[in-house]
Formats: sequence, structure tokens, C-alpha cells
Amino acid sequence: MKITFKKLDDKAVIPSRATAGSAGMDICACLDEPVTLLPGEIKLIPTGLTAAPDEDDVALLIYPRSGLSSKFGVSLANCVGVVDSDYRGAWFVPLINHSSSPFTVEHGMRIAQLVPTRILIPEIEVSDVLPDTDRGEGGFGSSGIK
Repeated sequence: MKITFKKLDDKAVIPSRATAGSAGMDICACLDEPVTLLPGEIKLIPTGLTAAPDEDDVALLIYPRSGLSSKFGVSLANCVGVVDSDYRGAWFVPLINHSSSPFTVEHGMRIAQLVPTRILIPEIEVSDVLPDTDRGEGGFGSSGIK
């Protein structure tokens, strides 16, 4: 599988892995000037990029960076971003500041990580009956906590 990136801004940084064993490729902010997130605030941070995977059964999933989340309380507002294989528009990362202190995002800062993922494209069938299971309709909490 190959992903072709296009810079929409000359100063954009192409995602890359920090180490050989990294699952995700770091996505960097592409900014003309720093952006400050106040506590509880959400802002769309531009990446200056778009991309195209060479296969249709791939989603480019954007996850938070664990260090940014655990050390500074800054994460993705949408938990996980999904870039569909046929999307060619500009990428933005919706950051939220869960901390009680302002956080400043600067150009080139690694703000999220990209994990390409195969997806299943199911055949859809409609029925009035589904197969029975041991769980049945047991919902939230039905399996207990221990």
C-alpha cells in the first residue's frame, strides 16, 4: 500500500514515524503563527496536507498523541478522525484543551498521528430476524464489571 501526500502549503510537514516500531505517523501543525487553546476550547488546526491512498479499502485514521493527551490534556475533539480513501480536501485536526491551563500550538508541532487501516466493505442485507446469541438483547452493563 502507498499513500501519496500533497502539500497544500509549502511549509507543511509530511507525516512520518518517530521510530521504526511506531504504529502511527506523526501529523504536524502547519501554522503562520502560534495558536493558543484556552481551557475547554476547540480549534481546527491546519496541517497543510491532503493525501490519497492507492487502495479503496483503506481509511486514514487520525488518533491523538498519547504524550500530548497525558502531559498537557490536549486531545482530538472527535476522538478519532476518519479520512476516507476518496477525500482530497485539506486536512485539519480538531484539538481540544481538557486542561485548566492554556496550551499553545506552534508550527511543526506534532499534534496527532495517522494510522492507515484496512476497512471491511460489507454487503448489506435487511431482515426481520437476526440469529440468536447467548447475550441476546443484554445492553450496557449486562455482562457486569468483574
